[in-house]
Amino acid sequence: MPYRMVCLIKQVPDTRNITLNVLREDGTVNRQALPAIVNPDDLFALEMAIEIKDKYGGEITAMSMGPPMAIEVLKDALSRGADQAILLTDKKFAGADTLATSSLLEWAIRKYGEFDLIFCGRQAIDGDTAQVGPQVAEKLDIPQVTFAEAIEYLNEDDIVIRRTIDNGYERIRGRLPLLITVTNTAENPRPPSIKRLMFWKKAKTKNSVKSDQEQEMLSERGLLIPVWGLEEIGCSAEICGFAGSETWIKNVENVKLISRKPKLFDTSDQGIKNLINELVEDHII
Repeated sequence: MPYRMVCLIKQVPDTRNITLNVLREDGTVNRQALPAIVNPDDLFALEMAIEIKDKYGGEITAMSMGPPMAIEVLKDALSRGADQAILLTDKKFAGADTLATSSLLEWAIRKYGEFDLIFCGRQAIDGDTAQVGPQVAEKLDIPQVTFAEAIEYLNEDDIVIRRTIDNGYERIRGRLPLLITVTNTAENPRPPSIKRLMFWKKAKTKNSVKSDQEQEMLSERGLLIPVWGLEEIGCSAEICGFAGSETWIKNVENVKLISRKPKLFDTSDQGIKNLINELVEDHII
């Protein structure tokens, strides 16, 4: 049975190598000072969807909410094996927390239509909340399985997923439609296909084409990526961006860790006793 799948992809700043040069005075990250990449966990989610397509057949739609430049992560997903892509972008989407983001994704997925599986990365490296996937499942009123690392069985009704837990794993049986969040212990993402990469690098959105002739040419070749904004997905502006966000930052502080002068303890009985006493006083043991 071919499966209709949605894979949620996020463009994030590469926060793995943050230095003081990319922090603003208020302690927030200057996203423009960091290279934009595909959220790493999302690539594992995409790989799981592609494996299902390879084994059972189906169609994968990559969907990303972000600024116009987020088209780049969609082109990356298409070059790896996604079949089509949708960019959710609108100035009114800016400033969304996880609640507002999940609401917008819910409306977009409902517009997309029937689906069997939704895949998300476990969490995004710019927020580390791991909230959006579960919130989307809740709003769509479908079951979810988090921390998935492999699909062990799948038919038109049932799915068995191996999910990682502390010191081991467990098997979960679910029913479709279902949302799955995938960990980085799943199968390693495949690299982009050179042939697909060369094809999809020419893709654009309607908002970025320079002429009607170019738009027609891209449309004929299947290289025009749809853009959905507030009007297209049909939701209220009250649930978007800052207006729909319930998360507020009270203050941000920079914490500076200052090392104390090291102390040396000799290996005598008294030296070891002094070391233990100090560790106890510092509540380390």
